[in-house]
Amino acid sequence: MKHLRMLCLPAILGLATAASAQAGAKPAAPASSPAATAAAPQAQPAPLTTIAAIVDRQVSQYEKNVVDAAEAMPADKFDFSPAGLNISGSSYKDVRTFAQLVKHTATANYRFWTTLTGEKMPENIKGTNGPDELKTKAEIIQFLKDSFAVGHRAAKTLTAENAAEQLPFFRGTAARLYIASGAVIHDADEYGQMVEYLRMNGIVPPASRGN
Repeated sequence: MKHLRMLCLPAILGLATAASAQAGAKPAAPASSPAATAAAPQAQPAPLTTIAAIVDRQVSQYEKNVVDAAEAMPADKFDFSPAGLNISGSSYKDVRTFAQLVKHTATANYRFWTTLTGEKMPENIKGTNGPDELKTKAEIIQFLKDSFAVGHRAAKTLTAENAAEQLPFFRGTAARLYIASGAVIHDADEYGQMVEYLRMNGIVPPASRGN
């Protein structure tokens, strides 16, 4: 039917134009006019229809936020901590440096997502702040990116059938979907802290900049 209507459209427009001209009216606007273009339906992105796809989209969203924020901090500011600002009445003693914050985020990503993939945690992770030997900005950001790669693999393991399956996690058990989304929630928390560190150094986070 759609093809039939398209084939008939030129003929219908021709008849309408002829009738208008005979009546002294202006011809109808051509199909290529701005008005006709505005009326055309806009293409919509394909909906996400699986749990794996939905979680993978969430991983991608926070991967961009967190990685972009880490890359926005200059290399000579990776050792920055709010404690160094000596803000009156503040309580920043012993908080993480920016480098530690990024490595902690990546370490948590590994902890959550390797539970789903069955992969081993990297052997050089000894504590919650990640490998001590990672010192440079490039090394730390690569560690972060590698952790999100595990997140994408973890998302692909999820199905409607296994989403509620309980897995050993920390001191108890948790559902697969809970573990997967828990990592994203943790990324959001750490991203919020990274934003503050950037702004304390006069840097607008990339996600907050205008186009």
